[in-house]
Amino acid sequence: MQQANSLVEYGSRRVIITITAILCALLEIVDSTIVNVALNDMRGNLGATMTEVGWVITAYAIGNVIVVPMTSWLSQQFGRSNYFAASIILFTVCSFLCGNANGILELVIFRFLQGVGGGALLVTSQTIITESYPVEKRGMAQAIYGLGVIIGPTLGPPLGGYITDNFSWPFIFYINIPIGIIATLLTLQFVRSPKYGEKSAAKDVDWAGIGLLALAVGSLQFVLERGQDEDWFESLSITVCAVLAVFGFFFFIWRELTFRNPIVELRVLKNGNLRVGTILSFILGFGLYGSTFIVPLYTQSTLGWTATQSGMLMIPAALTTAFMMPIIGQLLQRGVPQQYLVALGMLLFFAYSFWGYKIITPDTSKDAFFWMLIVRGIGMGMLFIPITTLSLSTLKGQQIGQGAAFTGMMRQLGGSFGVATITTFLARQNMTHRNDLVSKLDINNPLVQQRVAGMQHSFMNKGISPERALESGYKSLDYMVTKQAAVLSYMDAFLYLGVMFLICIPFVLMVKGNKGNKINPAEAMH
Repeated sequence: MQQANSLVEYGSRRVIITITAILCALLEIVDSTIVNVALNDMRGNLGATMTEVGWVITAYAIGNVIVVPMTSWLSQQFGRSNYFAASIILFTVCSFLCGNANGILELVIFRFLQGVGGGALLVTSQTIITESYPVEKRGMAQAIYGLGVIIGPTLGPPLGGYITDNFSWPFIFYINIPIGIIATLLTLQFVRSPKYGEKSAAKDVDWAGIGLLALAVGSLQFVLERGQDEDWFESLSITVCAVLAVFGFFFFIWRELTFRNPIVELRVLKNGNLRVGTILSFILGFGLYGSTFIVPLYTQSTLGWTATQSGMLMIPAALTTAFMMPIIGQLLQRGVPQQYLVALGMLLFFAYSFWGYKIITPDTSKDAFFWMLIVRGIGMGMLFIPITTLSLSTLKGQQIGQGAAFTGMMRQLGGSFGVATITTFLARQNMTHRNDLVSKLDINNPLVQQRVAGMQHSFMNKGISPERALESGYKSLDYMVTKQAAVLSYMDAFLYLGVMFLICIPFVLMVKGNKGNKINPAEAMH
C-alpha cells in the first residue's frame, strides 16, 4: 500500500508536477496538427512535391506510435524522471533541427525523431498525473490531463496558421524550444521515479519484440497515412506494408506472450475495464481527430476560408471542453457511473454529427457552425475523462503506466484510422455523387440549355466573345457540379460518423461499472 501511495504529491509540488505534465502533453499534441496548415509553405521553400511534404506528418506519426507502447518498459529501464527528461530534450533539440532543415529529407528524419521523443511525453505525463493524485481524486487528475489532450489538436491549426501568415514556417518548431527547456528543468527538479524492480540486463532485453513492434506499428501507420494518396492496394508499397503489419503484429503478440521479459506486458489486458477502455479510446481517437480534420478541410476546400479562419472556428468548442473537464471530474468523484457519462457523450457526438449533416451547403455561414461545435465540445468532455478513468481505475502500481500506454496508442491509432477512413470515404463518395449529378445533366434538356445560355449572356455582358462565353458557361456548370458533389460527400461523412457513435451506445451501457460506481481505492491499490 505504501509503495503505491509513495508517489502521491501534495500542495505546490503537485501543482508544479501537473503543470509540467500538461505542458509536455500539449507540446506533443499541438505539434501533431500545427504543421498541417504550413505544408504549402514548406513545399515551396524546400522545393518538394506535395507527396514528399506529406511525409512531414507521416514520419512524426510513425515515430510517435512506435514508442508509445514501450514507454512503460523504458521508464523502468532508465527511471521515469530521467526517461521523461531525455524525451523532452530529444523533442526540443529535434524541433530546433526541424526549423533549420535545408531539405525535405532532413526535415522528415528530424520529424521522425521528434515523434519518438513526443510519444513518451503523452503517455508518461498521463501516468505522472495519475500517480501524483490520491485514488479518490483520479477523476479530477484525468480532467486536468484531458485539457491538454482535447485542446491540443484544436489549438494546432490556428496557431500554425497565425505563425505561418505572420512569420515563417520554421517558427512553428522554434516555439517548442523555450517550453521544452522549462519543462526539462521542472522534470529534473520535481518528478520522482517509482522504485521499480531490477533493470533488464542487455541479454534480457526483448530486442526481437522491439523490432517486431516497430515493424508492425510503423507499417500500419504508413498504410493509414499514405493509403489514399497511393490508391491503396493498387500500390505495391501499400500492399507490402499491409502484409508486414499483419505478420508483424502476429509474431509480436506471440513473442510478448512467450518471452520471460516482454517489452510490452500484454497480460495487463486481462483487466476487463482496460480492455473496454482501449476499444473506447480507439473510438474516441477516431471521432476526435476525424472531426478535427473534417471541419477545417470542408471550410477551406469548399467554402474557401483561410487556415487561420478555419482554426479560429474550432476554438469556442475547445474552450467548452476545457470548461466541462473539471465538472465531469467532480461528477466522477461523486460516484456518477463512467459508462453513463460515456453514453451521453456519444449521444451528444451523434447530435453534433447529425447537425453537421443538416447544415452543410455550398455556402454555410460561419454562425451556423457555432452551436453545433459547442455540442461537440461538451460531448468530447464527457467522453475523454470517463473513458480514461474507466480504463485505469482497477490497475495498480506499474500497471497504470502499461494501461496508459495501451489507451494512448489506441487513441493515436484511432485518429490515424479516422483520418484515413474519412479521406478515402470523401474521395470515393465524391466520384459517386459527381457521376450521379452529371448523369442527370442532359445537354438536350431545355432547363440545362436555358441555364447555360443565361451564364453565356452574363459573360458576354462582361465583354467576352460568344464562343469564349459559352465555354466559360460550361466550365461554371462543371464547377457547380464539382462543388455540389463535394458538399454531398461531406454530408455523408458527418452522417456516418454520427451513426458510428450512436451504434456504440448500447455496448457502452452493458459495461459493468466499478463497485458502487466510485473508483474504489482498495481495489486500485491493493
